[in-house]
Amino acid sequence: MSKIRVLIVDDSVYSRQTIKKILESDSHIEVVGVSADGIDAMAKTLRFKPDIITLDIEMPEMDGFSFLRWLMQNRPTPVIIVSSYSDSRTVFRALEFGAADFIAKPSRMPSTKLGKLEKELLKKVKGVKDFRLDKLSKNLALLEKQDIQRQPLDESPQAITGVAIGSSTGGPAALKIILANLPSDFPAGTVISQHMPKGFTESFAERLNGISKVYVKEAKEGDELERGKVLICPGGLHMSFIKKRERILVSLGEPKSTDKYVPSVDVMMSSVAEIFGPKAMGVVLTGMGNDGKAGMLEIKKRGGYTIVESEESAVVFGMPSEVIKAGAAERVLPISQIPAEIIKAVKGAKKSEG
Repeated sequence: MSKIRVLIVDDSVYSRQTIKKILESDSHIEVVGVSADGIDAMAKTLRFKPDIITLDIEMPEMDGFSFLRWLMQNRPTPVIIVSSYSDSRTVFRALEFGAADFIAKPSRMPSTKLGKLEKELLKKVKGVKDFRLDKLSKNLALLEKQDIQRQPLDESPQAITGVAIGSSTGGPAALKIILANLPSDFPAGTVISQHMPKGFTESFAERLNGISKVYVKEAKEGDELERGKVLICPGGLHMSFIKKRERILVSLGEPKSTDKYVPSVDVMMSSVAEIFGPKAMGVVLTGMGNDGKAGMLEIKKRGGYTIVESEESAVVFGMPSEVIKAGAAERVLPISQIPAEIIKAVKGAKKSEG
């Protein structure tokens, strides 16, 4: 099997050396070059034709955004942004420019944090074989022009009242497509777990809120799940729910050191299934791994409704594929059709044709 060829672009000598050392520790990866700025990165991209590029945003001469624009126009290549926690807003701009994913880079790297960086970096670089950049580009273009037909929402007694959405790599664009198309009178509470590190989900929620008619925020302990509200699980934590009389409240928990996925889609969905029963909906979007499979099985077992993103639009088909193979997907749809299907379900039409 041929090695994954990586170009490292970062103006910090220490960061370049650290990333290079991590990547070269894996025999399946080859570092073909390093660059300190965007201009040199352009030349080395054309010369070495890497399979994937790790990119810092803040650089001299030509910054990461300018390089990313050039790259997507001239030689589209999967890019993993390696950025500090303080750059959370710029990370989401980079994702909108076509970056595949990102990794949080601590300003200082003690051995404990370096180990976590190593694990994440190797996992995401090795996952590049499953990444479909062409589908991400189509989804970003879809977000610019999509506007589904809206109808008044007449809620029926069988309507979905709790919607749980899980996503990972490629998820930010897919989530924007869904939330941008939910109407302001959306009569269900919605919760989201997107695999994302601590320190980034607040900015992500603010960005989603800016393009949505529903209210979107990062979840806090004790927040109430209500109609027309979307709660994003904070990075680095798990989100579940407790019922107090008629109120459904957020409960946030610390992950175990053995937890593979944080935030966990399974934890969130299993809790939604327990509370909402047949009025629960689970939606699994693009992402690597199998997080969401157990949660979707639980929702289906309790009579709820399950949707997964199809291979036609999923940037990474790992998570949706696992749900389908487990027999937990009632509908398999491209991202362009998922908002309309969610709206039908909250109107009580979840057994629609197709």
